Amino acid sequence: MSSAHRYRTHTCNELRQSHVGQEVRLSGWVHSVRDQKHHVFIDLRDHYGVTQVACVEDHPQVLEAARKLKDESVITVVGTVAARGKANPKLATGEVELVATEVIVDSIVEKLPLMVRLPKGATQEGVAADRDNEELRLRWRFLDLRRERIHRNIVARDQIIKIMRDHMAKEGFVEVQTPILTNSSPEGARDYLVPSRLHPGTFFALPQAPQQWKQLLMASGFDKYFQIAPCFRDEDARADRAPGEFYQLDMEMAFVEQEDVFGVIERLYKDLCDHLEIPGIPQKKLQEYPFPRIPYFEAMDRFGTDKPDLRYGLELTDVTEAFQGTEFALFAGALEAGGVVKALRIPGGAKEGKGYARKLEKHVKEKGFGGLPNLIYKGDKVDGTIKKPTSEAEQAKVKELVGAGDDDLVVFGFGERLAACKVLGEVRAKVATDRELADPDEMAFAFVVDYPFYELDDEGKVEFSHNPFSMPQGGMEALESSDPLSIKAFQYDIICNGVELSSGAIRNHRPDIMYRAFEIAGYTRAEIDSEFGHMIRAFQYGAPPHGGMAPGVDRTIMLFLNEPNIREVVAFPKNQKCQDILANAPSPVRPEQLEELHIRIVMPEGDGQ
Repeated sequence: MSSAHRYRTHTCNELRQSHVGQEVRLSGWVHSVRDQKHHVFIDLRDHYGVTQVACVEDHPQVLEAARKLKDESVITVVGTVAARGKANPKLATGEVELVATEVIVDSIVEKLPLMVRLPKGATQEGVAADRDNEELRLRWRFLDLRRERIHRNIVARDQIIKIMRDHMAKEGFVEVQTPILTNSSPEGARDYLVPSRLHPGTFFALPQAPQQWKQLLMASGFDKYFQIAPCFRDEDARADRAPGEFYQLDMEMAFVEQEDVFGVIERLYKDLCDHLEIPGIPQKKLQEYPFPRIPYFEAMDRFGTDKPDLRYGLELTDVTEAFQGTEFALFAGALEAGGVVKALRIPGGAKEGKGYARKLEKHVKEKGFGGLPNLIYKGDKVDGTIKKPTSEAEQAKVKELVGAGDDDLVVFGFGERLAACKVLGEVRAKVATDRELADPDEMAFAFVVDYPFYELDDEGKVEFSHNPFSMPQGGMEALESSDPLSIKAFQYDIICNGVELSSGAIRNHRPDIMYRAFEIAGYTRAEIDSEFGHMIRAFQYGAPPHGGMAPGVDRTIMLFLNEPNIREVVAFPKNQKCQDILANAPSPVRPEQLEELHIRIVMPEGDGQ
């Protein structure tokens, strides 16, 4: 062994029957120690796997050293590979063990603040996803990352990003890194600001997205751009959104229509489903390919959301005709105001009784909606909260329209079209969760298209509904001759299993159309030039028609790994308050740093600091 590597000749996932009799050297972490009087067995773990080390009486010094080892100590073991008396089929190395002749302690551990090895009777899923201990896990994240599931997630993240990069290269895209220190932009979230030392009183902003830069690249003559782009937004945390920073597969293409963009993304996700193999997770299957294209208003009418989970049915039905001329005041008032009545049939819901209907109503009230009228069909009988104020004819017509059976619960949304749909969309998702209707190994992608370009704000004024830089369908002619609320945009989302992965658009590359679009939304020409002048200047010198999108990398990984929380697929995430409690950030800085930047801290009143 004199010429052998100091720490290892093999990894802890490498030894097999063919190595029996060889002298080898392994290094890793002590995963567990089992003292069986005449023998001590160590499970030795590294990045690649686990090997059993046997410490026997023939080597008393090794046996004594092994008995002193604590979990997660780092050791190097020299020994001879031997066949195990009883193989362990759960380990790739389970047919062999290393009989130790020397144990070298590289780093010793006294007491762990966080257990890496599973407690007896626990599951990897239970420990790794324990929400109650999230603060503890993030504080000791370097220990948490040693756990099998989280470690696997980060390795899988690398595999997914590699497939993404390979796919984009195969499609002819050029990877370009855009600025991290840039200008503050009037996008949806708050910017993270970076003070400039050389230009006192001025600030850079970290990019919320490389939107303006990728459009400028198209104006610069590049045909297909992409990058795995870091983005920074000062917004609150959600299960599917990392606070502070996240990554997206940012892409843009010149001389394209909507379907050209869709094709690239469809083929990417098909590649991931076809080629991604993750230990312990069944390979994903596509529900449909090519992905369906669903117009925005159709998505709302059928599913009550513009990011529907298509792995199950439970579609909404318009039952307005059943209540024309109704004496039921709630529905009558909605219809007189130009609204609708929508219904959702819950198969077998009557068997669960009125208590389930009340549970659903409580759920939607917690989401900010009002009540949830219902009818319960049980054989020839009808019950429910609106049995008395509705007629038998209305109840029969509802049953016919929704196709209700004899044990079904029907719940209603009413009022303005989208509001009536949204409340039932919440119910639809709740029922699917309660009944576990979605197949976790199925990927149901879709493009939601034809978003309205404008909407009315709370004061009845026209404003952009989604993305002001999208090209309106119909171009200038539509802006000049159509009701703004009827104009649709070349704007789209890609969704999967109820999660929005990205928004995108065919961009507005013409200054004259951009000026007119913003004027309709109440902007003056001076305001447009002040906020977006650099984009307009670029487009005035010959910009190609272009479009793109930016699927979220973290969200994509979360879906493919069946993780409910995005922090499970990020190596060092922030907590829900956007704090890095491992590195203690954000934190105060030294007074001389503030002085150098000409910055004075003024704390809010009552802060106490």
